[in-house]
Amino acid sequence: MSRIGKQPVNIPDKVTVSVKDNVVVVKGPKGELSKPFPKEIGVVADAKVVNVSDLTEKKTAGALHGTVRAIIRNMVEGVATGYSKTLLIEGVGFKALLKGNVLDLALGYSHPIRYTIPAGVNVVVTDGTKLVITGADRHMVGQVASTIKLYKPVEPYKGKGVRVEGEYVRRKEGKKTA
Repeated sequence: MSRIGKQPVNIPDKVTVSVKDNVVVVKGPKGELSKPFPKEIGVVADAKVVNVSDLTEKKTAGALHGTVRAIIRNMVEGVATGYSKTLLIEGVGFKALLKGNVLDLALGYSHPIRYTIPAGVNVVVTDGTKLVITGADRHMVGQVASTIKLYKPVEPYKGKGVRVEGEYVRRKEGKKTA
């Protein structure tokens, strides 16, 4: 049995959690999230606490016990405070423009890269080289940041590319001339 799964999830004020047919719906000031979970995992929501229990002694249910609890905790925290990631674009001529819900990236290729931002995620471009990605769903915020980062990963010689703020990239020494 999971140690994480045994811990209850506290529900802050202004957040409501409801469970119907193993579909958890969390509503709060930042939005609404819903997610279905397997029948082997029991989810019970009270006024201030959500408890997750393993209904069977199967190995797969035991593996999902802590994961389900962590996902529900992330949903509650997301609708209460939200999640954000900051991406930095480094390189000469590298920039980003936001046109509606389409992010236009100039990353040193012969063509601009156009990325359509999914619903539920907001992107703000500041100074043309800093992207702030926010949303209630932790998975979607991370997925959008990862997808944008994969268009031009940071190369180790000059440090050009897209990186997450605070990320360390090991730099390599270039060629030496004799």
